[in-house]
Amino acid sequence: MQLLRTYLSDFVSLIFPQLCAACDASLITGEDVICTDCRYNLPYTNFHQQPDNIVAQQFWGKLNIEAAYALYYFNKGGKVQNLVHHLKYNGMHRIGNILGEIAGKQLKQSNTFATADYVIPVPLHKKRLKERGYNQSAHFAEGIAKALGCQCEINNLIRKVATKTQTHKSRFARFENMKDVFDIALPERLAGKHILLVDDVITTGSTLEACGTELLKVPGSKLSIATIAYAE
Repeated sequence: MQLLRTYLSDFVSLIFPQLCAACDASLITGEDVICTDCRYNLPYTNFHQQPDNIVAQQFWGKLNIEAAYALYYFNKGGKVQNLVHHLKYNGMHRIGNILGEIAGKQLKQSNTFATADYVIPVPLHKKRLKERGYNQSAHFAEGIAKALGCQCEINNLIRKVATKTQTHKSRFARFENMKDVFDIALPERLAGKHILLVDDVITTGSTLEACGTELLKVPGSKLSIATIAYAE
């Protein structure tokens, strides 16, 4: 029976091939969303082994963070951009969970990240969430939390204001655009906890800075940051 199922699966794959979300190569039996070659050869940063990495440096003098990290380097037109695009716009939220588990396994090797009590994603405004149907960063957060063995807190950090795109704004304008955008529903749950704040791609870090500013208002809280990719 199992052999028959395998043959049927292979036959269906010939007619309707499943493609790698990063490189568009056909997936083979046992591969899930991302092919084996891409899983090993995407541009990993290894920032979990570099406390003073370039992502952490973006927050120096702005946020009192414990550590910061990005799983991959983001290059325009590259495979990581393909993954992020499919995750955000093509409904492939499974990518977020997979990348979260990959990141979580790396972060578990770090004495700092491994102490996280909660993983919290940067939230979408309820209007944007309704349009998209899911928060891509929440799926990344779930994967990390699963690998770290801690809790994922999805609905505590709230986006109160639906901001406009920040693509063409300066860093200062981006930060001003994000002021007073976020709030915390149940701050008492986070008191004295180490919070790992996660997002998809970090560029200037203004959104993460705005979120982190609110989270650090909670008494005794500690903050670390993790993203899928860092855009140079």
